[in-house]
Amino acid sequence: MDLVLTELLSATLRWVHVIAGVAWIGSSFYFIHLDLSLKNHGALAAGVKGEAWQVHGGGFYQMIKFMVAPSAMPDELTWFKWEAYATWLSGFALLVLVYYFNAELFLIDKSVLDLSAPMAAAVAFFSLAAAWIAYEALCRSPLGKHEVALAVVGYVFLVALTYVFTHVFSGRGAFTQIGALIGTIMVANVFVIIMPYQRKTVAALIAGTPPDPTWGAIGKQRSVHNNYLTLPVIFLMLSNHYPLFFATRYNWLIVAIVLLIGPVIRHFYNSRHEGKDSPWWTWFVAAGGMMAIAWLSGVGTPGVKVGNLPATPKFAEVQEIIVSRCSMCHSAQPVWTGFLYPPKGVRLDDAEQIKLHVRMIAINAVKSRAMPPGNVTEITDGERQVLASWIAAGAPKQ
Repeated sequence: MDLVLTELLSATLRWVHVIAGVAWIGSSFYFIHLDLSLKNHGALAAGVKGEAWQVHGGGFYQMIKFMVAPSAMPDELTWFKWEAYATWLSGFALLVLVYYFNAELFLIDKSVLDLSAPMAAAVAFFSLAAAWIAYEALCRSPLGKHEVALAVVGYVFLVALTYVFTHVFSGRGAFTQIGALIGTIMVANVFVIIMPYQRKTVAALIAGTPPDPTWGAIGKQRSVHNNYLTLPVIFLMLSNHYPLFFATRYNWLIVAIVLLIGPVIRHFYNSRHEGKDSPWWTWFVAAGGMMAIAWLSGVGTPGVKVGNLPATPKFAEVQEIIVSRCSMCHSAQPVWTGFLYPPKGVRLDDAEQIKLHVRMIAINAVKSRAMPPGNVTEITDGERQVLASWIAAGAPKQ
């Protein structure tokens, strides 16, 4: 029953996380679009920065934004914050449930660094807080007044962290950790910066004193940061389904490219929303980046020396490797603690099932090191070579 409840909790948290994330991303994209599309035609009320007319669902909307704030508080005010909070809380709960409680499978790879489960979880947890403190220090330093310089330093900072994570955790764990770290920075921007400054503005209005315009400027800076980080963090959250990204030799370079592609795509849309010329070059950059990722995935095959494969092995040898290294989870009745059924319904405990899942074996155990997770069964590079040779020969079953 404990396993059933754990699975139900995991599924529920994932559901909440996706729903909250969609709501947060949607509102973030909408307000960036609204802010950039505002027009000031000279006939606006005092203190109004600009207005935008929109149509949706058969209705027309007139949206206006004040330079700082209206002269008096409205009777009702909608706060956009719970989408961000719910996204992070559900995501962190998933991180604990899946990665911290199952660190041996998903967070640790002893061939990378021999960590205990508590140590790995502690390093992962405290790195979230440390990274946000470092980011906050950068934004509050003189560098924070220079957008481009701050962006370059921030990019190098995230790539360096990714490189470190790939040398501490498993590939899957490293990608999830950098994704969680970026998500934590984004939510902290809302919780620590944007919302408190908005509350100060409201308090000033209620007190009848003019709000400080720098409060809105700082909040806007962090909102823009969140806007440009959104696409990379979505990629990182989905990447654990794609072993050729996270479990290959150049996984940290793949993250570096994604951290460039995401902002480039957002630049295209932000420019269009602002009414500027459409920078179509951004799509060529994005396409080139994806091609580079595909190339890195192909040449980053770990543990297998291309062009130096052993002679085609007998199927009995292949079956022995797969059964001994994989069937503890991928069998009709898994023996690994915590598994009631074989993951994704993939069985590798007999000849027919092995032949049926050749493609999955190639992706997860030959082209990448995704399986066994964390290399818990200690499959050797020589055994991966045998599997590669067998697959290259057409996976004969004899």
